[in-house]
Amino acid sequence: MLTQNIMPRFSETDALGHINNNTYGVWFEAAREPIYKLFLPNLDVKKWNLVMAHSSNDFLKEVFWGEEVVIKTAVSKIGNSSFELKHAVYQKGVLCTSSKSVLIHYDFSTKMAIKIPDEIKARLEKHIFTDSWEPTLDILEQ
Repeated sequence: MLTQNIMPRFSETDALGHINNNTYGVWFEAAREPIYKLFLPNLDVKKWNLVMAHSSNDFLKEVFWGEEVVIKTAVSKIGNSSFELKHAVYQKGVLCTSSKSVLIHYDFSTKMAIKIPDEIKARLEKHIFTDSWEPTLDILEQ
């Protein structure tokens, strides 16, 4: 499981005073960077080999500006050419948002999915977490 701490910015709030729902995609993308580096260590976009096939969020509690969030990222499934990630946003130690995304190992020149190499699968497996997100960070980190 990977951890990313982010300090919400004022510009990420909406008229209701909480973090806008569009912000989460940006946060989760930042939290996926270590996963991207498994496939492309130098992150050379000219050799990019991943596409996102699915993304969904469940907004459980409001998140506010001025208080750091902790984003947890884990691999929940690994297939032949795709894998599923799950994310959780905790603020003040409480689960506020959960997310799921599916990425495909992809060859842009042929426009086809390609097999995930065994050595990358082995590295992805180190981040497997198939349980549900715990309601608090204290419980999750026990």
